[in-house]
Amino acid sequence: MNIPDFNLKDKLEKLNIKEALNSVKDALGFEPQEIEEGIYIPSESSLKLAAPNKSNYDDTEFDSPYTGNKKILMVCTEEQYMTMANDRKFKTGNQPIEMMVPMLHFKKAGFDVDVFTATGKPVQIEDWAMPNEDDNVKAIYDEYKERLEKPNSLAELVKEDLAAMSDYAAIFIPGGHGAMLGLPDDKNLGEILRWVHKNDLLTLVICHGPAALLAASLDNDDHNDNHNDNDANNNNSASTDNANMDFIFKGYDIVAFPDVMDKQMPKMGYLPGDMPWYFNEKLEDLGVTVTNKLASGHTHQDRKLISGDGPLAANELGKLAVKELLSTVK
Repeated sequence: MNIPDFNLKDKLEKLNIKEALNSVKDALGFEPQEIEEGIYIPSESSLKLAAPNKSNYDDTEFDSPYTGNKKILMVCTEEQYMTMANDRKFKTGNQPIEMMVPMLHFKKAGFDVDVFTATGKPVQIEDWAMPNEDDNVKAIYDEYKERLEKPNSLAELVKEDLAAMSDYAAIFIPGGHGAMLGLPDDKNLGEILRWVHKNDLLTLVICHGPAALLAASLDNDDHNDNHNDNDANNNNSASTDNANMDFIFKGYDIVAFPDVMDKQMPKMGYLPGDMPWYFNEKLEDLGVTVTNKLASGHTHQDRKLISGDGPLAANELGKLAVKELLSTVK
């Protein structure tokens, strides 16, 4: 009696099931789009879901706009490529809605914005997420375009002993996966965050922006440490020096883009592979509680820390920040 060959693995390999599934995903628009060799942006289908052509900016009028000289210090990423666990590169940066919609509210309320990156290199924007049918977002992007291309330097700000920090009423860190690149390991940003916290100013973060809060746990005894070797820190961000630091946000609740959602993103083709690390886990290790499991447009305020969970939260985060600013800033 002949016994049938039930070696399923061999059968599946012969049928090239994996290749067939990839072909189906590609046909349905669920494969990440390779724009250059080894460099990817989200799939066509995921862009339709996660990158709308218009934001939810509501053009709120504020009764008594600010007329003073205090500004918002906006910290952006100068890094563009996240190397995934499979070595593919994801073209990222700051998410334009998460950046521009709060800025629209700041402007309407009378607050100017100074743009900073770690070393003064140009801000990187997720251009594939630009809401091309949103005239308000496009207008403020055009207004700030030169400042985004030639930002100020966090390193220079700290080198000058934070002398210019008295000009600011808040620090704002927009999201996009690019906020996870370089900023969580930037000791200069850590010093600025601690100064802001000590002086009871507002800290505003949205989506992946809270990842940059990890910088506040880094020791910065030497301003001149080489803290921006981003090719190296891409895969081990904020993983070494922060374990025993007295973290200024310990005990705080925030909303942010959840790790559980980031872990699903490769399945829908938004990301070209699993991420090198997950920032919720790092924050929770330091005593922060991330309270949301979905990114559905929620905001939260815990003392002077205001957070939003994603692009749907950008409008409310801007208005909540302005309300707090107008009630406290003279």
